[in-house]
Amino acid sequence: MGRKQDKEETYGNPAKYDPSFRGPIKNRSCTDVICCVLFLVFILGYIVVGIVAWVYGDPRQVLYPRNSTGAYCGIGANKEKPYLLYFNIFNCILDANIITAATQGLHCSTPQVCVSSCPERLWVAQENQDSQTVGDAFYAKNWSFCLPGVPADMLLQDSLQQELCPRFLLPSSAALGRCFPWSNSSTAEIPGISNNNISQGISGLLNGLNARDISVKIFEDFAHSWHWILVALAVALVLSLLFILLLRLVAGPLVLLLILGVLGVLAYGIYHCWQEYRVLRDKGASISQLGFTTNLSAYKSVQETWLAALIVLAVLEGILLLMLIFLRQRIRIAIALLNEASKAVAQMLLTMFYPLVTFVLLLICIAYWAMTALYLATSGQPQYIYWAPNASAPGCEEVPINKTCDPMAQTNYSCLGLKCVFQSYSTTGLVQRSIFNLQIYGVLGLFWTINWVLALGQCVLAGAFASFYWAFHKPRDIPTFPLASSFIRTLRYHTGSLAFGSLILTLVQIARIILEYIDHKLRGAQNPVARCIMCCFKCCLWCLEKFIKFLNRNAYIMIAIYGKNFCVSAKNAFLLLMRNVLRVVVLDKVTDLLLFFGKLLVVGGVGVLSFFFFSGRIHGLGSNFENPKLNYYWLPIMTSIVGAYVIASGFFGVFGMCVDTLFLCFLEDLERNDGSQDRPYYMSKSLMKILGKKNKASPEAKKRKK
Repeated sequence: MGRKQDKEETYGNPAKYDPSFRGPIKNRSCTDVICCVLFLVFILGYIVVGIVAWVYGDPRQVLYPRNSTGAYCGIGANKEKPYLLYFNIFNCILDANIITAATQGLHCSTPQVCVSSCPERLWVAQENQDSQTVGDAFYAKNWSFCLPGVPADMLLQDSLQQELCPRFLLPSSAALGRCFPWSNSSTAEIPGISNNNISQGISGLLNGLNARDISVKIFEDFAHSWHWILVALAVALVLSLLFILLLRLVAGPLVLLLILGVLGVLAYGIYHCWQEYRVLRDKGASISQLGFTTNLSAYKSVQETWLAALIVLAVLEGILLLMLIFLRQRIRIAIALLNEASKAVAQMLLTMFYPLVTFVLLLICIAYWAMTALYLATSGQPQYIYWAPNASAPGCEEVPINKTCDPMAQTNYSCLGLKCVFQSYSTTGLVQRSIFNLQIYGVLGLFWTINWVLALGQCVLAGAFASFYWAFHKPRDIPTFPLASSFIRTLRYHTGSLAFGSLILTLVQIARIILEYIDHKLRGAQNPVARCIMCCFKCCLWCLEKFIKFLNRNAYIMIAIYGKNFCVSAKNAFLLLMRNVLRVVVLDKVTDLLLFFGKLLVVGGVGVLSFFFFSGRIHGLGSNFENPKLNYYWLPIMTSIVGAYVIASGFFGVFGMCVDTLFLCFLEDLERNDGSQDRPYYMSKSLMKILGKKNKASPEAKKRKK
């Protein structure tokens, strides 16, 4: 008795009987008001950041390329000219990385012009054609590759010296809105270009990516197979729903089959290790003959390796058998709770589709953050400087090279080839100087809002499923709209509590990201001791995040039932679980095993069907069910598999939340009630039968429970 009392004091006192308790209480007040106000103020600040980003940002800087004058290609006056042509793209490669030049725009010391189409054949200006004009070389061939405003009667050599027209054109393809050379482009005859490896590097990159062709083929495949992908996702939805609904019939045999399967796999592993060990023992292959080696595969040829594996598997097999013997009662309780969860889902089928609400809210959070980050990243104004190919040429002495200029203004300098080119985006404004801080604010807002949306879903589902358990007469006493009532109740009273729990989780996740960033930056300079310490810190934060997720999940269940603040709910949930730790472990592992099997069944089934259908291995279905002709048949297969996994995770996530909620209610029911006339159990008859208990409530007491 003393030990039992000490245990109860260590993990709190059991819940006491409350004659007025009828499930999720309705008369509740707002919880964690300070955190609610903080969250709302933070959201207002997040909206202000979005407004500032929208006012100062210009996403066209990322979406559209810009020519040398700063005009966008593909919009406005250049609407019919969506591509950017570099006069000498090799200057871009020499100045910066090709990807940097492509994504950051005009960080390139060569004139750039918007064109309607990229060059399709090789052309090189000839030095001996002194009388040739720009019109003869370009306009007569319907080429618009010179800078705007170059007269047709201007000598070609003059235009080349002033860099008004390109000296050469290479067969190019459009990628990222820019014209890049083909893989078979030759630069051997181009004056001033001697490094053919640069051209080969660009060509190989673009040939490997083949951006336009691949994107077109992918678009065609999705256009031809999207309706069949939807059919595959519908199959995944039906399989997930059927699996959950059938658990009430096959949960026991299925769990037994899975446990026996694990035992069988371990038994086969023991047998295989014994056979390998016996053969190597007879050959005399010992580790003393092998010695120490870094080649791990060599250890497969010594008897000690298989003996160690045999011992480990035998120990695991013994532990599992002992657990089945001594925890069989708790396994039966877990199976009964799974059956009860399946009944709850069948009574409230709308809960299975609540993940759609969560998905929409998450999509809004991610889209808002992405647009805000994009606008913030493009909030700087473009800055232009004077540039000339030869700063020491006649007439260039008075030009303020590398000084600020206006690309739209006329220049009065006689410097040959003088240009006003783009340098960078300004960082002198208040918003520009605060971009980093605003981006950090946005990342914090992203994590906090996402965690809050997930917490909202958990609390709403917990309130709905708790109303099922605490209905004395099922389904008669279940509220009419349990899901909608729980949603409104959670939003009205517990926004602050959800914000509190999600903020704690967000801070841990941000700490993990910072630690990963530091580890990535210092990885090359770390010694083994520092790497070990960093790995320990990362492992500790990972464990802390998992524990907080577990604690938050159960705290939200208690909030949905009792309407108390986050800290009290988390403490009560933790103490309740610690008073029943063996039941928690058994139920958690049985549920994980069952849901893993369900996901494997749904995803594997959809994947196999998709593979046989899209690869054309199913014949005789008729013309209406003929597989589409695809460039990459694996693309719709992978899309179907990923979609099936997302759908199965959503459905089984709801089922897992139902099991956890019913489990906490079951533990509370055992502590609150004793099955007497005045304190009857709310649990199902199957659970009472397993526990060997009965309800002795009189008809009057049962009526009072209504």
